Amino acid sequence: MIELPTDFIHEPPKGYEYKVRQHKPNIISIWLYHRRDYVYTSDPVYTVWGFYHSKRQKYYAPINSKKPGEEVSINNTRPHTAMQLNLNPLEQCMYQ
Repeated sequence: MIELPTDFIHEPPKGYEYKVRQHKPNIISIWLYHRRDYVYTSDPVYTVWGFYHSKRQKYYAPINSKKPGEEVSINNTRPHTAMQLNLNPLEQCMYQ
């Protein structure tokens, strides 16, 4: 069974859990599993958190659920996603 990387610092948000899948031979995808019921489906609902390259030991923000994007520092990610915030200078002052 594939597990989260040892340096993964986040705890899942309330009502969620992390799942890991093999994406490519050296890359795993990290998914956020929603543990709640939705009216539009009875299937489990997952959101891609990001990707991890096991040989390089690097994290990548997702472009979409099938494609890794830019390399990111784990310290600049959030429990819900590895996608980076694109804030203007005023927003940076407000949210940091």
